[in-house]
Amino acid sequence: MRHGKALRKLGRDSEHRLALLRNLSISLFDKERITTTLHKAKELRPFAEKLITLARRDTLHSRRLAGRDLHDKKVLKKLFDTLGPRFAERPGGYSRILKLGWRQGDGAEVAILELLGSEPVFDKGAKKGKKGRKAKKQAAEAAEAAKAGEEGKEEHDHDHDHKEHAKQAAPKAKKKTPGSHPKKSPIVATRGKGKKKSEK
Repeated sequence: MRHGKALRKLGRDSEHRLALLRNLSISLFDKERITTTLHKAKELRPFAEKLITLARRDTLHSRRLAGRDLHDKKVLKKLFDTLGPRFAERPGGYSRILKLGWRQGDGAEVAILELLGSEPVFDKGAKKGKKGRKAKKQAAEAAEAAKAGEEGKEEHDHDHDHKEHAKQAAPKAKKKTPGSHPKKSPIVATRGKGKKKSEK
C-alpha cells in the first residue's frame, strides 16, 4: 500500500530527482518564469518556496542552507538580494502555476511556473482591431502633416532667400530725367467710332 506517500517520483530515483529539482529551481530564480511539465512544476513549487523563505531571513545560516541546493553563486546572490526583499511582507505563496495544455509529442501536460511580480507587460496601444488601426492611421497622418509643414517652411525660407538674393543682384533702375516722356504704345485708340479702321 502507498499510504502517506505524497512525493511524486517523476520516474527517477532519489538522487536524480533531487538534482532535477535543484536545476529547475536555479532556472526559476534566474529567469523567474519557466515552462515544464505540470507534475514537475507541482513538485518544484514547494521546494523553491522553501528556499525563498530562507532568503527572507537573510542570515549566514540561511545562506548556507540555501547554498546546499543552489550551486550557482550568481543565482544565490539574486535570491537573497532581490527575491528575498521582494517577498519580505508575503507569508508564503510566492509562485503560481499556469496550465498550457498537452504537449504534442508525448501528450504530457505542460505548465508555466512563475514567481509573483515577474508577469510580462503587454503594450495596450498595440492592440489589433479597429481602434488600434485607427490610432495608427491618425499617428501616421499627424507625422505626415508635421513632415509636410517642415518641408513647406524650408521651401518658404528657400524662396525668401532667393528673393533677397534677386533684389541684391538686380541692377538699380535709372532715374527719370525731367524732360523724358514714356514711349507711346503702338495701339491707336478709336474713341467714339466703335469699329477699327480695318473693319471699314
